[in-house]
Amino acid sequence: MLRARATMKPEISAAVGFLSRFLRVKGHVNDRQLQTFSQTLQDMLAEQYKHHWFPDRPCKGSGYRCIRINHKMDPLVGQAGQRIGLSIQQLYLLLPSELTLWVDPFEVSYRIGEDGSICVLYESQPSANVNSSASTGTNSSLVDSHISCKEELLVLGRTSPAKPYMMTVSS
Repeated sequence: MLRARATMKPEISAAVGFLSRFLRVKGHVNDRQLQTFSQTLQDMLAEQYKHHWFPDRPCKGSGYRCIRINHKMDPLVGQAGQRIGLSIQQLYLLLPSELTLWVDPFEVSYRIGEDGSICVLYESQPSANVNSSASTGTNSSLVDSHISCKEELLVLGRTSPAKPYMMTVSS
């Protein structure tokens, strides 16, 4: 599991960097506060995702790893903001009012607004050793069959996950 945790670093960094840019551009936070916010959120996300990160099955646990801001502030983003002295109300002013950020193995994407387009922030290809270390018992190539979780939802005819899907936690 430690190896899997290390592989989520680029994805978490991309997501945190994206959120941090909003604070830098729209907020009045100094570099030290921004660094503290970023490090705090990276640490919290890594801890939260450590048992929900499946490079051999990237869509598994996707709802658990979704960062969501709408009428409710994502709790981890809220905690990281409060750590640097920003209230939840201030965060609502600095961040998009409707934001969905998916942090999945090999891909980080986001959507602003309920009907907005899904944009990819970070994308990488699975390495061959991810497949060989998987204990799935199949020989199919992960790269050949890779479809993002968001593409899977679109194929199913939905533009956003249903509420029960968002709350599903797999172990």
